[in-house]
Amino acid sequence: MNNSTTAPGSSPDTPSTPTTPQGRRSAMAGLAGILALAWLTTCVLFVDESEVVVVERLGTITAVLDQPDQRGLNFKLPWPIGTTRRFDRRILLFDPPGREVFTRDRKNVTVDAYVCWRIAESPASDTIDTRPAVRFFRSLGSSATAQARLETRVRSAIASRLAQVELSDLMAVTDSESQAITDVSLASLARDLLADVRQRSDEEQSVTDRLGIEIVDVRIKRINFPLGNQQAVFERMKSERQKIADAYRSAGLAQNTVIRSQADRQYAEIMSKADAEAERIRGEAEAEALAILNAAHSRDPEFYRTMRTLDAYRDILNEKTTLVLSTSSSLLKNLVADEAEPPRTSEDRDQKARPAEELRSEPSEDKANAPKQEQR
Repeated sequence: MNNSTTAPGSSPDTPSTPTTPQGRRSAMAGLAGILALAWLTTCVLFVDESEVVVVERLGTITAVLDQPDQRGLNFKLPWPIGTTRRFDRRILLFDPPGREVFTRDRKNVTVDAYVCWRIAESPASDTIDTRPAVRFFRSLGSSATAQARLETRVRSAIASRLAQVELSDLMAVTDSESQAITDVSLASLARDLLADVRQRSDEEQSVTDRLGIEIVDVRIKRINFPLGNQQAVFERMKSERQKIADAYRSAGLAQNTVIRSQADRQYAEIMSKADAEAERIRGEAEAEALAILNAAHSRDPEFYRTMRTLDAYRDILNEKTTLVLSTSSSLLKNLVADEAEPPRTSEDRDQKARPAEELRSEPSEDKANAPKQEQR
């Protein structure tokens, strides 16, 4: 007689798979194998080019992977015996919020600056304890903590440096044609801030030696006035600039007066020298003209007087001229002589001119005969 019972809902022809101890052991072995494989994968360590890896063994730093030949695939002890700390080795930009500071002339301004920093490079010869990455891990631990420390240093450096300069020096604008009155500028201020952030004068060690970070650059983005007193400051700046412009204009007018007076004096000197030279040349020319005229007059005075009389006739006589002359006037004598003398023919003039020519030729003949008489 069969006393076995069949479970409700099951077919009596379907055999059941009982759970045996051997099956449970095989399942546990497979699960253990998977866990062991996953645990062994923690021994594999991949180092990227943009990061520094610190390897620890039970809380003690055993290796720092920060060299170019250590990038890529590496190995360590499995977790939790061997653990890793990864840090970004690229240049990071930290832009803290602007802060109000006072200048030397007690003007409050808002200064915005940014900092470029990174974990410092280390040579391969350094020991593990002297590596910058180890100092960074032990002193700061994370990038957020490093930025908080940098914000404090940058704020104190800006406050100390701006307290040594005046607002007018910071706002001075220079170009290629003008020269700055002082050596204070945003570029020089940024250089001083960089030096202070790296190492202050009262510190024995730099930030790199103490914290393992390198300050690449510190720059000032903006210098502005607080919103409450911007308008008042702008008006005061306008009035100050207007005073400076008026001073430049007055100095320019004074210089203009000096230059004009010098030019007028030089002009007067040059004109006086030119007038004196012209008078000298004019006097020499008149003297030479008089000498030539006197020489011409001395050769034939009678002809000269006749020519002067004829020139006078040409100037004073015309169809409507009426002259009243004295009997001793030379003008009257020439007119009377011309009217009293009868008109001459061409033959009479030739006969009258012939004796004169003979008289002129006689001296020449006498001169020609004189040598002959001496020879005789």
